[in-house]
Amino acid sequence: MATALQLDIVTPDQLVLSREVEYVGAPGVLGEFGILPGHVPFISALTIGRLYYKVGGKDHYVFVSGGFAEVSDNRVTILAESAEEAEKIDFNRAERALKRAKQRLDAKNAELNFKRATLALYRATERLSLQNRI
Repeated sequence: MATALQLDIVTPDQLVLSREVEYVGAPGVLGEFGILPGHVPFISALTIGRLYYKVGGKDHYVFVSGGFAEVSDNRVTILAESAEEAEKIDFNRAERALKRAKQRLDAKNAELNFKRATLALYRATERLSLQNRI
């Protein structure tokens, strides 16, 4: 039985990560799921949240903003709308985005796209939550 998985995280713009890992935990639309070597093939939609993987027993985090996960032959491919490794997140930018999203929601403007503002708030919150994990 294999002892490692190949994890590839891809966005429309770039290859974010490609490495051999021991475990992947991902934010599925029906809840978080975990993948170990030898996992059965499957495809799942992803939600906004933190994906994490283990290398050498240590957790590493990546923010993902929706997309899909495909598991097959000890390979996990994440096709994400956007993705950022926790170490590369600009936390000042995320704090500004959180502040803007809160201001939009507090203003209660009739022309406000509530769903879009709520998703912006959620993305900023999830990015900032990774600050304590690096």
